[in-house]
Amino acid sequence: MQKIKFLILTKSVGFYLNVLSYVNLEKAKNKAYQLFSQPRKGRLTKEHLPKTLQSATLETFQYDKDQFQTYIWKGNQEIILLAHGWESNASRWKKLLAYLKPLGKTIIAIDAPAHGLSDGKEFNAPKYAEFLNVLTQKYQPKTIIGHSIGGAAIAYYLNQYPNPNIEKVILLGAPSDFKIMSDNFIKLLSLNNRIKDSLEAYYLEKFNIHIDDFSGHKFAAHFTQKTFVAHDIHDEVVLIDEGRKYASTLKKATYIETSHLGHSMHDADLYQKIIQFISEA
Repeated sequence: MQKIKFLILTKSVGFYLNVLSYVNLEKAKNKAYQLFSQPRKGRLTKEHLPKTLQSATLETFQYDKDQFQTYIWKGNQEIILLAHGWESNASRWKKLLAYLKPLGKTIIAIDAPAHGLSDGKEFNAPKYAEFLNVLTQKYQPKTIIGHSIGGAAIAYYLNQYPNPNIEKVILLGAPSDFKIMSDNFIKLLSLNNRIKDSLEAYYLEKFNIHIDDFSGHKFAAHFTQKTFVAHDIHDEVVLIDEGRKYASTLKKATYIETSHLGHSMHDADLYQKIIQFISEA
């Protein structure tokens, strides 16, 4: 029943936007982008902060007009940075933290734009990358870990802001092609080509990159860091082909395909492999 309601809702919204596009294409495009870029879940409040994050030291950064939230578990001078994905927040790292903390390193997790305690209504990889750049300039992490779009944001970040101080990159269930995400959104709402073309022109204007070139695996081809990529063959959110694209272009990569972990990628054996990768000289 819930799936039927969701289908009716999405198709109704799509029908409205398609009709609107013949009256006011600019307005239809803006509304479509708003739906595409605004997360519906993942927000937190300080009054109801998950226990995982209550044990951290909270630090807030100011960037442009937005504040973004970080959580720090203090250890030695070597730093690991964690970047979560869409409609999530820094608490998604609860299970991995249990494996990372015994390493004795300082761990920093970030709330993405419009997620957790961070400001904003709009989420996109370039803005996330800007937040990451501010944070890495101050703390200079040696290892950076991203799940889902957090991984794609890391790929974009390293393309825009090459950082030789980062020695290791870990990507878990990360999407590569922005065009696939955009096309999936268009298909979900059954939007017409007028809106599709208008959105793609808007992406070029907004991000200064053609949608066909907005690909994490293309960015990753220029990585100088050692990289660990893991993707689940049963991931229905980001298909396994995306992980294989990263694996095919990375020069210094460890690539692992898991089974039956889905998109969350929570698994003791996988976490042990990540710890081994981080610990290697």
